[in-house]
Amino acid sequence: MACSRPDVADSRGECGFRHPSATALSVVPATVRLMAARTKTAKDRPSYRCTECGWQTAKWLGRCSECQAWGTVEEYGVPAVRTTAPGRVTTSAVPIGEVDVRQATARSTGVPELDRVLGGGLVPGAVVLVAGEPGVGKSTLLLDVAAKSASDEHRTLYITGEESASQVRLRADRIKAIDDHLYLAAETDLSAVLGHLDAVKPSLLILDSVQTVASPEIDGAPGGMAQVREVAGALIRASKERGMSTLLVGHVTKDGAIAGPRLLEHLVDVVLSFEGDRHARLRLVRGVKNRYGTTDEVGCFELHDEGITGLADPSGLFLTRRAEPVPGTCLTVTLEGRRPLVAEVQALTVDSQIPSPRRTTSGLETSRVSMMLAVLEQRGRISALGKRDIYSATVGGVKLSEPAADLAIALALASAASDTPLPKNLVAIGEVGLAGEVRRVTGVQRRLSEAHRLGFTHALVPSDPGKIPAGMKVIEVADMGEALRVLPRSRRREAPRDDEDRR
Repeated sequence: MACSRPDVADSRGECGFRHPSATALSVVPATVRLMAARTKTAKDRPSYRCTECGWQTAKWLGRCSECQAWGTVEEYGVPAVRTTAPGRVTTSAVPIGEVDVRQATARSTGVPELDRVLGGGLVPGAVVLVAGEPGVGKSTLLLDVAAKSASDEHRTLYITGEESASQVRLRADRIKAIDDHLYLAAETDLSAVLGHLDAVKPSLLILDSVQTVASPEIDGAPGGMAQVREVAGALIRASKERGMSTLLVGHVTKDGAIAGPRLLEHLVDVVLSFEGDRHARLRLVRGVKNRYGTTDEVGCFELHDEGITGLADPSGLFLTRRAEPVPGTCLTVTLEGRRPLVAEVQALTVDSQIPSPRRTTSGLETSRVSMMLAVLEQRGRISALGKRDIYSATVGGVKLSEPAADLAIALALASAASDTPLPKNLVAIGEVGLAGEVRRVTGVQRRLSEAHRLGFTHALVPSDPGKIPAGMKVIEVADMGEALRVLPRSRRREAPRDDEDRR
């Protein structure tokens, strides 16, 4: 289009003035192109998803806003819509009644306490994850299991990624775990571990630990989410294909949770938690997940210099044998899973030398002890506890967290405050409410049977305890006022008021 204004023409003979119609024609296509570019960028923009719960977000976050897990948000692309055609089946579907169950028959590990938790033993092809704090005794227990399995002429492969083979051999000599059918290797490469499986062809594999093995085909350091997922997946596939039982050792975080992705717990068949105070002899194995049995069982072990041994009757570790009762002690029966254990609660009260009296607990929940102190002061009319230092603990390293120990804690505190011992051979079972009432708890009959078996003749229980063992005297109490009547009146701190009382 020729310019009608020569005065605004540039040096090339063209003017700088643009006709309005020409501007509109050039702007509209540019806007359309810009909107199309923005739409394309939004489609190609990466999204982020939490590997634990599946929560999605448009930007990366260090912590999932849904499940509050750290380091689980990963980038993923827009999945393409695909369809899968029917393929060839590996095995034909049969009626469930015709499935052969002999292939899933559990085999004993040689350790009865571990068999109790597993539900009878190890099932061929099962993958078990054993998690616990460092130094609690996981490697010692599994090395003992490996030796017991090898002694039955079952080839067992023990692979360590944390120690050298000579270090494991020294531990094996100490706990007498030497056998010709027990093979040992120190590897941290997944391909080398799979090569050992082809060479040894074991019926039991023990890997210590799954966080130390890495695959060279996966990016990331050993113990990372990608590496742990790949290593666990490869070992699970090998176990299912070979019918080989596998025991994996797992690390735990500072708060006690199993380290690594939560997907690891979903992949394995059994998850066991190995607990215990490293300064005490008692060790407990709890079932967190079990596809072949119940999770209500607990295995008890004793860790000593010669190794680790199972305890069929561990109640002796939690009691102190005395000729005469001592003030501030009370016995109770706790349930660890379905196993009743007699435990001793101890309390001590002394005059405080500071404005804020101390409250120290060991093996007991601080909140429950504080609640029992408040109930004793308000409902039991014991006012001397608020200005005294109070120390409460359990014997043998056992941890009491269930409400059934409330009555024993309250009686131990009341006995310590009055400096009066409880009657001999007495156990206390019951939950105490804030109103001072004593509530019923589960498994009262099992608790009373265990106390009667150990020689206790008297029990303080809530109302309507059910069937009582023969030869045992049961005292039913409805509130703390009735429970405190079992305490004899203390004469040590009482003084006669006049000469008539002296006479």
